[in-house]
Amino acid sequence: MARWEPGAYDRLREAALTLFDEQGFEQTTVAQIAERAGLNRRTFFHHFADKREVVFAGQEASEELIAAEIAAQPEALDPLHAAVAGLQRVAETTYERYRAGSVLLGRVIAASPELQERELVKRAGLAGRIAGALGERGTDERAAAVAGWTAAAVFFVARNRWNQPGNERTLAELMGETLQTFLDATLHRAGVPLRSVSEA
Repeated sequence: MARWEPGAYDRLREAALTLFDEQGFEQTTVAQIAERAGLNRRTFFHHFADKREVVFAGQEASEELIAAEIAAQPEALDPLHAAVAGLQRVAETTYERYRAGSVLLGRVIAASPELQERELVKRAGLAGRIAGALGERGTDERAAAVAGWTAAAVFFVARNRWNQPGNERTLAELMGETLQTFLDATLHRAGVPLRSVSEA
């Protein structure tokens, strides 16, 4: 007999997110999650360190996919475009299938200050992973850091738009549009020399 119930991870995550949405993250206990999933607390802790990790489960695997896609981008691409192109590729092959879950996750995080703080840490982790992938492409450390944070911001802004009710655009499309908005808003695209900022 198997030691752990088949499908327990998915059952626990679905139960947890549903309960978080119904009654709030802070008000939901591990015991309630396990009961909703038809499992026990021991099984929950076999899969998750705590209930916060249910919300952010899978980020490490996603970051690995993103890093691999960035590495696969043409060498001619500048760091920022390579990073966003890698994110777009993962959006097309993976994230697009889970939009309903992303919408639910967004609601849960938006309703919990604790989860919002945790997400900031996770965002920093994504920016760092992107920067690391760019560094492996030969980008210098400072440029990789700037591009990593910018690409992460492009992703999260686009994801928020993607999660909005009535949206029919793909996440990859929204990332491309968000990147263009950023580029159009930068000083050099507007014809203002960058040195004018420090000289003002």
